[in-house]
Amino acid sequence: MTRAQILMRLRRFGPLAVAAILCVAAFASGLVEHLSLEELRQRGTELQAFAREHPWACAAAYLAIYTGSVAISLPGALILSLSGGYLFGPIGGGFAAVAGATAGSTITFLVFRSAFGDALRRKSGAFVSRIAEGFKGDAFNYLLTLRLIPAFPLLAVNVAAGVMNVRGRTFLLASVLGMIPSSFVYAGIGAGLGHVFAKGGPVTMESLLSPRIYLPIIGMGVLAFLPPLWRHWRNGRAIASLDEK
Repeated sequence: MTRAQILMRLRRFGPLAVAAILCVAAFASGLVEHLSLEELRQRGTELQAFAREHPWACAAAYLAIYTGSVAISLPGALILSLSGGYLFGPIGGGFAAVAGATAGSTITFLVFRSAFGDALRRKSGAFVSRIAEGFKGDAFNYLLTLRLIPAFPLLAVNVAAGVMNVRGRTFLLASVLGMIPSSFVYAGIGAGLGHVFAKGGPVTMESLLSPRIYLPIIGMGVLAFLPPLWRHWRNGRAIASLDEK
């Protein structure tokens, strides 16, 4: 096998190998069982002490866990964003959440763009297909809009971007910019969890995330969708006027 062939196979199957390793590590360590608000409440004081004494080690562990969780689609991204604010404060936690979510999403994106891309382009689910169609017109603005609206699952967006073979730089830039608002909002909520835990009683996602929190984030996503919608309407008018002539 030539060097070029080896590099080609690494580019195609390297991200899949990384995702497989992360999956084995996550389930072997029991990570799935620890991604909950109750776990954060029980071990919160211990974790905050570790973050104060070993900030860089704690940040590295946090990024590894966040990246791995998103890369293999564990249902814990929101918990981890809240935990980032709880451990590192609203600013540090926001940056850490953006970095972890982007890194994990990029791994998934690369897996579905390379290893599984050809097969999924021929045969994909209706939901992913509907998302993927939007990338054909304006990939950057469309992806930015999907990132700004938390209602769209990370996995579906990452898979659709990979299936449509979106450019890596476009994916990274739109992902970072689109994840900043919600990540910092959730980190800000997480920074106040200590007071919530101190009051006792049950703590649920519904009690933390009110319409006052998520409606402005959805509003930003709608605003981001307006420029490509305007361009689409303007181009349609231009084509119609040419047809009339």
